[in-house]
Amino acid sequence: MTTVNIENSLKLPCGAEIKNRICKAAMTEGLADEQNRATEKHAALYARWAEGGSGILLTGNVQVDHRYLERPANVVIEGKQSNEQIARLRAYAEAGTKNNTHLWMQLSHAGRQTPAAVASTPVGPSDIQLQMPGAAFGKPRALEHDEILDIIERFAHAAKVAQDTGFTGVQLHGAHGYLLSEFLSPDINNRTDQWGGSLENRARLPLESIRAVRKAVGDTFPVALKLNSADFQKGGFSHEESVQVASWLNDEGLDLLEVSGGTYEQPKLVGLDNLTLNPDRAEDVRESTVAREAYFLDYAKDIRAVYKAPMMVTGGFRSRAGMDAALQADACDMIGVGRPLCVDSHIINKLISGEEETTTIFEKSMEIGPKFLRPLLGLKSRSRTMASLNGWGQQGWWCLQIINMAEGREPDLDLGVFKAFTGYQASEKKAAAAYNAHWNG
Repeated sequence: MTTVNIENSLKLPCGAEIKNRICKAAMTEGLADEQNRATEKHAALYARWAEGGSGILLTGNVQVDHRYLERPANVVIEGKQSNEQIARLRAYAEAGTKNNTHLWMQLSHAGRQTPAAVASTPVGPSDIQLQMPGAAFGKPRALEHDEILDIIERFAHAAKVAQDTGFTGVQLHGAHGYLLSEFLSPDINNRTDQWGGSLENRARLPLESIRAVRKAVGDTFPVALKLNSADFQKGGFSHEESVQVASWLNDEGLDLLEVSGGTYEQPKLVGLDNLTLNPDRAEDVRESTVAREAYFLDYAKDIRAVYKAPMMVTGGFRSRAGMDAALQADACDMIGVGRPLCVDSHIINKLISGEEETTTIFEKSMEIGPKFLRPLLGLKSRSRTMASLNGWGQQGWWCLQIINMAEGREPDLDLGVFKAFTGYQASEKKAAAAYNAHWNG
């Protein structure tokens, strides 16, 4: 049996071939203009990443409805696209497909996780509000049946536009507490119609969206899904339910299933908790490097047992050894890498060539404020408040590094977490003002 390493190619069920086993995971960019159109900054950023060596580049979540965004400067694809937007998307796709790289557009609807600065009344499966102290999210209203059908068509329409403008695949975002994920979660979806109740009903929206997308783009265009391995909160979408949904996906013609986890309320995805594998179950993947690095690999193991098409795991991989070990253990077919590409756009080339064995782990030294000030502010180093400040401060740090690269600068590795947090908030406020001036002015 041939040993699989990160430099090996992968052929997908649709026939597309990926040059290696590394995918740049989707990371929000916030680079769109006030009309939520792609800009030259997208092209500059993705050209840089395309030269960096990844087999696939996943975009940050492109929204299918301008009224409900993850952040004000998301790219939106809805309705008839102007000639200007088509030209911008083509430039974006051309840049991101250089160097024999696949560029897949991640399609999303933010649902109830739409910031209040964008929509004071977001939408969701039910009217259950996001439980985040101090967070600016409005109470959602429950979607009507016809609106749900419209959302399915929006996903299909956006996928077709992506295909027509030169993107080489699409991924539907069914994780991290956004709309498709919300419908899957029984603590958020308390509907009693065909879109709620049983797992089969709760899975109807993501499954119907996949079917509509596949019909729109045909059989030879890559279609992927990002799925939570669990919501990691009481009463939420459970790991056992995730495994069941994965088994149903075998009939949907997917080319790649990405396994992740968490929501805004339980944000495993941004590192607010010190994630490790369950030590009672880690013996099946013996390499200690994998156990240290891969946040969701232990959960992915159960999904791997029932899901038959290629699978990707994202979250925590930092070393060449850990990546290769996961592939060789047949735990996944693709490795998702995110944050390291925010500080070194060529890190994948370096890992493949052997120039580097690991990426730098900046998170270990990231904390808000000097330690001597924390007691004065009532912040305990291990408190949930401190963890939240650090986590979202770090999130701002990575986002600002992406903006630096998109604007032709090098990442600012000396940037402090608190300064990043405040700078990011200021940037979002400015983007929200521009968004509202255009759409609501």
